[in-house]
Amino acid sequence: MFSYRHAFHAGNHADVLKHLVLVAILRHLAEKETALALLDSHAGAGLYRLDGDYAATSGEAADGVLRLLQVPAAQRKDWPAALTDYLALLASFNPSGGHRIYPGSPFVMHRLARPQDRLKLFEMHPTDAKTLQANIDQLEAGRQVAVFREDGFEGVRRFLPPPSRRALLLCDPSYELKSDYGRVVELQTMALQRFPTGTSMVWYPLIARNEAHILPRKLKSVATRAGKPWLHATLTVKGAKQAVAGERRPGLPASGVFVVNPPYTLRPALEQVLPLLAELLAQDQHAAHALETQGG
Repeated sequence: MFSYRHAFHAGNHADVLKHLVLVAILRHLAEKETALALLDSHAGAGLYRLDGDYAATSGEAADGVLRLLQVPAAQRKDWPAALTDYLALLASFNPSGGHRIYPGSPFVMHRLARPQDRLKLFEMHPTDAKTLQANIDQLEAGRQVAVFREDGFEGVRRFLPPPSRRALLLCDPSYELKSDYGRVVELQTMALQRFPTGTSMVWYPLIARNEAHILPRKLKSVATRAGKPWLHATLTVKGAKQAVAGERRPGLPASGVFVVNPPYTLRPALEQVLPLLAELLAQDQHAAHALETQGG
């Protein structure tokens, strides 16, 4: 269960979708002064080197965020605000220019957090948990950020509902374990029972596995039964053909995000940006996007 390392995948097309949506949600939630509890159930190492050995091994960032950053600035000026905001945040982690550092979700959250907000980060991988703690220690954030080396599916439970009655829960496990799909649904059910007004965001890979296609349907049912609005967005960059024996694995073809109690600003932002991402990050003729909502 400790084989997955996000460093191999940092900055890929799935990270672009996940972190762009995360930034858009946080920008809206920060408009109210009341403190936010920011919960990340599977935090990873927090920061990643796109010029390091892990990223170089997979090369996934080249077809993800690096492809966006190679577009001339003159062409980027007309891009939707959600995309330029995401890229501006990435640039803030590389003040000397270049694209060496890519922030994971914990550092995206911290960069956009206000002094009154609190981050709770969960990571079980022994190496990544140690790296995450070291990266967080460099922030000298004091009590604003807490790192827990424990099962995030269970750990977030004790922080819901938060004292401020405002929270964003992010759940993005590796899904290497088949049981992760069911645990995501259980987590969402629990979160809605304990804190029905909180915003939660689930990321998942769209792969040739029944559980991956059933997951969003189950999440829709959970939210609908609770009477809560939801948003579901997917980004496909290539067809899902299987690798031929002996060939390099084809990589992730698509991913999705599911948001319960989404900000009203999220749908119009994604309506603008998803078609552009599908165009810019396309790897073959099967590139596509989808967006659906209910309630709100």
